[in-house]
Amino acid sequence: MREVQVRLTNFGPVSTTMSQTSQACHELLAITKCLRSEGGCPWDRAQTIASMARYLKNEHEELLAAIARGDTDNLCEELGDVMFVLCLIARIAEEEKLFSVEDVFVGIVEKLRRRHPHVFERRMNLSMEELDEQWRRIKEQEKAHAKMPRR
Repeated sequence: MREVQVRLTNFGPVSTTMSQTSQACHELLAITKCLRSEGGCPWDRAQTIASMARYLKNEHEELLAAIARGDTDNLCEELGDVMFVLCLIARIAEEEKLFSVEDVFVGIVEKLRRRHPHVFERRMNLSMEELDEQWRRIKEQEKAHAKMPRR
């Protein structure tokens, strides 16, 4: 187990342990790649992004049911099932050269940093209403930027 310092905020580093969690994430991605490979599972190899939509919906519904029941044991399992389906969809997209799994992770990290300036840029205590307004404003800016033609 190794501990790393990650500079997540402007008010100091956050320590995190990179061991089993990191290994398990890498292993899930490796298993997903293996299942889609030439010698992998025929069912997994046959899937498309579109065909996975119903499985994502099903796993999402099972996750919501576990939350509604307060079933924390099943919650853990259902979260894993949703993660697998998401990894499989990302793997298919990578195979189709749409984007990489890394693009997904980098994209969400950038978005979370951008949408939480009160945490990552400047330390501010905002009310829930101010947070909602900030979130809305940032999303509008992102949409306006996305509509701009690329050069």
